[in-house]
Amino acid sequence: MKKLLLIAFLVSAAVFANAQIPTSGNVFFGYSYSGGDVDMRGSGLIPQTHTTNLNGWEGSLEGKFLPWVGLVADIAGQYGSHQLFVCAPVTCTAALTQVSASRYTAMFGPRLSVSVWKLTPFAQALVGAAHVSDTGGGRSTSDTSFSTAIGGGIDYKLFKGVAWRFQGDSLHTWFYGGSQNHVRLSTGLVLRF
Repeated sequence: MKKLLLIAFLVSAAVFANAQIPTSGNVFFGYSYSGGDVDMRGSGLIPQTHTTNLNGWEGSLEGKFLPWVGLVADIAGQYGSHQLFVCAPVTCTAALTQVSASRYTAMFGPRLSVSVWKLTPFAQALVGAAHVSDTGGGRSTSDTSFSTAIGGGIDYKLFKGVAWRFQGDSLHTWFYGGSQNHVRLSTGLVLRF
């Protein structure tokens, strides 16, 4: 993983070093799905963690510095909830509690892409920050961590300047001192310039 991050950093640095103002690129906005860990550590509730589904949005802006190399800024917000039976340690009174989670990411990095007919497959390596907030049982926790997303996708050209994107990434975060790995799937509209 460290080698992959080093390669992503070096490619980004090389693009920045040789970069001129981008003459082309694209803007993406759409629906995003991912798994997520609802984490109530430090809240006094048991169980402390559980996996849930997160739904939300993702947007990105790519500037192309070469026909097949671009630099991407990516932001996303995902939200979900899960009902858990919890036990307060002192009284050990079991209760059904609704736990809500929200996760935000802001990442950047290089994207490689090649256009073939109406298809533009791409691969990307993004690094940045993520923030999570979990609320339930009258208590809340939150954390911010380093994050990475390695993946890719494909754009299907609908007509000149407009495409539809299908994208998948392996999203890695380090919330609450632990490592989390989840798949992030996104789809939506791409406007090319």
